[in-house]
Amino acid sequence: MTISTPSPGASGCLFVIAAPSGGGKTSIVNALLEREPGIRLSVSYTTRPPRPGEQEGVHYHFVDVQRFTALKDAGEFLEHAHVHGNWYATSARWLAEQVHQGRDVLLEIDWQGAAQVRRLIPGSVLIFILPPSTQSLRERLEKRGQDSAEVIAQRLDAAREEVRHAAEFDYVIMNQDFARAVDDLSAIVRAARLVASRQLIRHARTLSELTDTR
Repeated sequence: MTISTPSPGASGCLFVIAAPSGGGKTSIVNALLEREPGIRLSVSYTTRPPRPGEQEGVHYHFVDVQRFTALKDAGEFLEHAHVHGNWYATSARWLAEQVHQGRDVLLEIDWQGAAQVRRLIPGSVLIFILPPSTQSLRERLEKRGQDSAEVIAQRLDAAREEVRHAAEFDYVIMNQDFARAVDDLSAIVRAARLVASRQLIRHARTLSELTDTR
């Protein structure tokens, strides 16, 4: 099966957001989606079990390793990565359809997945959420109450590696003040929507009328 990726002529925006575990990414994204309801959140596939409160098809598509491998071999995924002992991936078919139809889509993935998306879809907008300090990151992870001390230590080690890749993104948002971070993300989204190439596609009819010399 061959799945096409969005072309430069697609008018939708693809926003790719990454952050260390506990960096506040999900909270910021949820606040953005309330403010900008026109953005669709891509639901990733994962082999990890659901956490308390997570729902199938809302937070993730939860599949076992065998099903994940079958989907990957069939060419279903735009990108996939192995993180903290589990597999994660993004559906290429759904994503391509949304962006081609002019819809804005947001992906929450790690830096490895973001790098794969950038290679496949050069026009995507990559945004990294940066925690203000290691201590604040540790406190957020401990406050979750979901992980053991050993797992938290592993996540902090992984966070250091993720932060080393922040320079590979288009924008970096410091999540020291939550409201400010949401404002910053919203500003990036609005600016991306106003890029000339996308506006020329979205408003082609109006432009044609305005430039008609007849």
